[in-house]
This record gives sequence, C-alpha cells and structure tokens, in this order.
Amino acid sequence: MSSDTYDVVEELLRRMAEGDHDRTAELFAEPVDWRLSWPAEGHSAVPWIRPRSSRAEVADHFRSLEAHHVPELNGTSVTRILVDGTHAVVLGEIAQTVRAGGTAYTSPFALHLTVEDGLITRYHIYEDSLTVARALST
Repeated sequence: MSSDTYDVVEELLRRMAEGDHDRTAELFAEPVDWRLSWPAEGHSAVPWIRPRSSRAEVADHFRSLEAHHVPELNGTSVTRILVDGTHAVVLGEIAQTVRAGGTAYTSPFALHLTVEDGLITRYHIYEDSLTVARALST
C-alpha cells in the first residue's frame, strides 16, 4: 500500500536525521538491494561507498558517513517524496561539511526505495559523486 510505503520512508528519514544508525538499519530487509551511483572502482577518499546487503552493513554505512562529516553542520534537505505503490523516490539536496579539512559541499540527490512488508528492500541513491569525491580529497 502506498500509505505504508510513505510511512516507512518518513520513518527512515526521521531515523537518519536523528543519527540512530542501528534503528535506521532495522528498517531494511536482509538482503537489501543496495546501490550508490558511483563508478565501479569507487574512490579511496570515500570509504563508505561499497556494496552492502545486511542490516549490519547498512548501519556501518551510516556510521562511516557520519564519521567523515560534521553532523552539526548537516543541512541535507528533502524537497519531495513521490510514492507509487511499493516504490518511493525521495528528492532533495545533500549539504555536508567534511570533518577533515572543513570543506562544505552540496549535491542534488534522488533516492529510489522499495518497501515490501514494512521493510526497505531497495536503496538506490543517485548523487553528484564527483562533487563528493572532490570535497573529501581536499
């Protein structure tokens, strides 16, 4: 149902904003179809970009992301949540500051989620990977 999908997406965004990584991971199915829009070889300055499939790996992703940024300066915003049955697309802008060096960056993002039986089965995020890599390489 669309309302269930929307409710799970809102709960995901709330837990992510609170920085509750283990509770965020509880919303994911095992295995999860996880993809970030990065070149296959990744980037050494962005260690959280790697394949994930379990709740423990999802929690590790968000912990690593937080460890490399200043959470108090996170200005990431959501501009739209679109739901079509079990699918949801979240649109917004990432606004982060790198912990090492203090470089701030912004990037538009689109997050495609699928929710089945109350759990997230797909997490595909599309962002400006070049901007992120440059900020972390500074």
